[in-house]
Amino acid sequence: MNTKENLIKTLDLLPHPEGGYYKEVYRSEGSIPANALPDVYGSDRNYATSIYFLLTSDSFSAFHKINQDEIWHFYDGAPIRLHIISKEGNYTYHIIGRDIILGQVPQLVVQGGDWFAAEVVGDNTYAFVGCTVAPGFDFKDFVLPSRKELIDLFPEHKAVITQLTRL
Repeated sequence: MNTKENLIKTLDLLPHPEGGYYKEVYRSEGSIPANALPDVYGSDRNYATSIYFLLTSDSFSAFHKINQDEIWHFYDGAPIRLHIISKEGNYTYHIIGRDIILGQVPQLVVQGGDWFAAEVVGDNTYAFVGCTVAPGFDFKDFVLPSRKELIDLFPEHKAVITQLTRL
């Protein structure tokens, strides 16, 4: 049976700056030249990347954004509540999990440039997911704002921002 401890150890997962644990498992060999990408990228990007991501109920993935679309894939454990604040300031959340009858989805796309955060639904458990990013992820595209910065942008969402930021 999977536990968060044996998944972290067996898959050699590392702490992620936003919270949780991760390991890159795929980075395409091919890349897209910077001049073929929107200016927001600034340099070449691989076609796609993917990671394993494990989140525990005693932590959360803090609000952040990347330039790319990010596809979340559910694998094991408890569902994840994924919070999104769109570029336009609209707040939504989705439950990523396996109970489709209850409205959970096994896969979800976060649009590039949207702010998002995640938490495990339930106590004393974990969620094991994968995230695929295209064009490929680069930490140059990763923005982890302070609580104040995000509240200044979206004061109407102060409660959820305060809950899912650390600074």
